[in-house]
Amino acid sequence: MNNNIVKPKVTLVGAGPGDPDLLTLKGVKALAEANVVLYDALANEEILAYAPKKSIKIFVGKRKGCHEYSQDQINQLIVDNALTYGNVVRLKGGDPFIFGRGSEEIEYVEGFGIPTFVVPGISSSIAVPANQGISLTKRGISESFWVITGTTSDRNLSKDVALAAKSTATVVILMGMSKLEQIITLFQNESKGETPVAIVQNGTMPNEKVGFGTIDTISQVVKDNNLSSPAIIVIGEVVRERNKLKGFHKEFISNKVCARE
Repeated sequence: MNNNIVKPKVTLVGAGPGDPDLLTLKGVKALAEANVVLYDALANEEILAYAPKKSIKIFVGKRKGCHEYSQDQINQLIVDNALTYGNVVRLKGGDPFIFGRGSEEIEYVEGFGIPTFVVPGISSSIAVPANQGISLTKRGISESFWVITGTTSDRNLSKDVALAAKSTATVVILMGMSKLEQIITLFQNESKGETPVAIVQNGTMPNEKVGFGTIDTISQVVKDNNLSSPAIIVIGEVVRERNKLKGFHKEFISNKVCARE
């Protein structure tokens, strides 16, 4: 009996927003069993330490204007490695199903009869604002939030941004820095020039950079702080509450420490 028969398996693992401590325990366990790891540009490479040393690590990251592999090539790499080596982990920044094309990869792999599994990740759309003390919803201020891609597959600004600009919801825009001026215009058209804006580059990472302003001033803030991609844009009145929340957090923690002492 041959005990070396390869049993293909693919697990999509959400790597979280950047800070390796925000990887889930289930993600750690999945990596520990991987024979091959295919990882994205937005997945912190420190996380690869959870995979066995002998496992194969393949970078398949994509940045604006610079793709190591096309999506079709990535799909085929996942399948080829699963059939050859068995257990493949596809490590994707944030959550695999939040603008991560995870569903496309799952559909392709399952077309070959390969079992697939998904380990959800902490999405940067909620974790990065939270790390800055920005609560995307707050009673009496924001009843909902939109998470929108700034750049669609045809490289245009999502039409949903114009719809979101008409609402009172908090708006979180991913991959939107190249469309910032268009976004600003849409909100100005709705007379929302004074609406607070936060832009967070490399959120939750040691090299995180932040800029705060309003719809009318954020362009200058970006220039002054040299902000660029990858960054998250947060638009809404909850941004104005940030310092109050930070203050509460510090006071709460210090009181707890004093109580324990």
